[in-house]
Amino acid sequence: MCYSSKKNVFFEYLLEYFMDWLQNLENEMELFKAEYAKFGRGTRIAGTRARKHLQNIKKAAQELRNLIQGSKKEEEST
Repeated sequence: MCYSSKKNVFFEYLLEYFMDWLQNLENEMELFKAEYAKFGRGTRIAGTRARKHLQNIKKAAQELRNLIQGSKKEEEST
């Protein structure tokens, strides 16, 4: 398998991963908004759930950041 073919396979994987990641992020944002609205109406426990969703969003962003950084390093090393 030549380098450009490996690169295309990797970018196809990255695109598929990104689309799944984006769907996950959208779901977490919707859940966060719903819990934050409940918190705003006085349901204190909803604040805990809202923070949990924010933490999941942060983790997802960090995963994608690491994947992008890894692909940059791999590209630079070849």
